[in-house]
Amino acid sequence: MMKILSGRAHPELAKSICDVLDVELCACNVDTFPDGETFIKINENVRGRDVFLIQPTCPPTNQNLMELLIMVDAAKRASAERITAVIPFFGYARQDRKDQPRVPITAKLVANLLVASGVDRVLTMDLHAGQIQGFFDIPVDHLYAAPVLINYVKKKGIDNLVVVSPDVGGIKMSHAYAGALGVDFAIVAKNRISATKVEALSVIGEVEGKNVLLVDDMTETAGTLTAAAQLLRERGAKDIYAGVSHAVLSDLAIKRLADSPIQELVTTNSTPVEKSERVTPLSVAELLGEAIRRIHWGESVTSLFDI
Repeated sequence: MMKILSGRAHPELAKSICDVLDVELCACNVDTFPDGETFIKINENVRGRDVFLIQPTCPPTNQNLMELLIMVDAAKRASAERITAVIPFFGYARQDRKDQPRVPITAKLVANLLVASGVDRVLTMDLHAGQIQGFFDIPVDHLYAAPVLINYVKKKGIDNLVVVSPDVGGIKMSHAYAGALGVDFAIVAKNRISATKVEALSVIGEVEGKNVLLVDDMTETAGTLTAAAQLLRERGAKDIYAGVSHAVLSDLAIKRLADSPIQELVTTNSTPVEKSERVTPLSVAELLGEAIRRIHWGESVTSLFDI
């Protein structure tokens, strides 16, 4: 029997997934003591159950990650048969290698913490670096938001479209989107000055007189997207749209988007995102719900990996 639990990171997504699966969200108390410590009590029997914990590790990242680990421990000690951590947005994924002396590989640390806490399986979506799957010694099901985003773009019917990667690292993703949409693609070369400031340098490909879809896996400060959009506008691009799997939008990002040539940022609700004039969140509840259903019944999840 399946049990679905949710932390406080994104209860709306958890409820939507339960609606897709036609199951009730498992009752549990998640509280914070006066000293900041987290307390969790599962109020239903989960002994021998197949438990799915839905908790993106979005900001406040440390709080949400610790809350997930404590929920796993609670379920483990309540004799759950199997525990799957459903992490639509996997925080710390950008710290996946030593790119400077004496720095941590935090993505690997988080993987170790999840396994040590008692997680049996991980279900996630659009990792910043796909090789993070190899940081785990347990099964990882890695979904893609591309089918959801591509379906939306197709319905908009944007003509004379070109897909653009805002940096060299996103070439593979942009090429997949361009192939699915049957259009050309281009690349913006960038130089990162700091964690919040990016400089777009040049465009590889033809964008003059074309409508543009910028594609990236995530945006936080919107520095990469807005710098690329400004350069594309200078190179003669017409309407500019952006599609990202995860939008962890800070106040700086909201301001930058408002001041940028980007008409619409299309993203998913892998993290809590408010719909606004410039931002359109699309639900991934059906995608995640179907993956949970297949995992529970021992069916293949492979077809859901396809872009």
